[in-house]
Amino acid sequence: MYIKKILLVISLLGIVGLGIFSYYIYNTIFGPNTSFDAETQSVYIKTESTYNDVLKELQPHIKDLKNFDMIAQKKGYHNYIKPGHYVLQKGMNNNEIINTLRSENIPVKVVFNNQERLENLAGRIATQIEADSLSLLQAFKDGAFLAENGFEQETALAMYIPNQYEFYWNTSAEEFRERMLTEYQRFWTENRKAKAKKHNLTPQEVSVVASIVQKETAKVDERKRVAGVYMNRYKNGWKLDADPTVIYALKRNLNNFDTIIKRVLYKDLTINSPYNTYLYKDLPPGPIAMPDISSINAVLDYENHNYFYFVANPEKPGYHMFANTLAQHNVNKQKYVAWINKMGINR
Repeated sequence: MYIKKILLVISLLGIVGLGIFSYYIYNTIFGPNTSFDAETQSVYIKTESTYNDVLKELQPHIKDLKNFDMIAQKKGYHNYIKPGHYVLQKGMNNNEIINTLRSENIPVKVVFNNQERLENLAGRIATQIEADSLSLLQAFKDGAFLAENGFEQETALAMYIPNQYEFYWNTSAEEFRERMLTEYQRFWTENRKAKAKKHNLTPQEVSVVASIVQKETAKVDERKRVAGVYMNRYKNGWKLDADPTVIYALKRNLNNFDTIIKRVLYKDLTINSPYNTYLYKDLPPGPIAMPDISSINAVLDYENHNYFYFVANPEKPGYHMFANTLAQHNVNKQKYVAWINKMGINR
């Protein structure tokens, strides 16, 4: 009888122990194991990351890293690390986290606009995908790639159409560049190319004029009118006489694009640079900035008018006063000069 009691106790203890062990295993696999308070948490796994690198990336966001490690190795995740951007949900268990890291590489939104040079673009993109700015810049300036696709160093910026795009975070510099070429080709539809041809411009030349329009006015509703002024000058064989091109030439000569120039002086108009449209009648060799889509479309569908001159309007900040004749322009210019002197803007 005594032995039977002992066996019963042992059996009961075994059942309890098995239950405890089963609960532990179940909780280890299926119990919540996130430590962040937000609803989601992004995790970025770099290309060629080791399993230990992944653990270091996860550590701030996981309650029990030891339990995660045990389940991950049991499921074989440590042998199949995939780079990318992964989004963890609050309250996920180890099994869900591992399944997410295995197969749910989520694209990121990449946005860029108003970049002055390829260097600026590379820096901007490097903050949004894995590729660093140096590898991006090397890809952007690759001579063989540019020649194969009809670009030069000076015109390369025209290939990057500002917009919002989706990319996998672990996109390489070359993959980014190839995608942008595809987007450029998609943007330049037969309709847009026909409009450019009608104006005796190539798509790249449209981007050059659009970049000047972009720098000339921040007001989208005024861009077609400004574009019309430049196209009137261009079609009549005039020099463009565009202040933004002089500013670009100055920055280029100084090799300092952080220089702030608010006022173009008469002496600046003599700077010897192919970008100086006060000195040279030809269009600049390339864009002086990255024109956005509204500026490109403003050139393609510029406003038909008889304006050849314009100057900033002191009474309507951001906008301009337009004139058909030099005499009228000089009257407008006097108003502007009086205002800029009153504001104390010397440079």
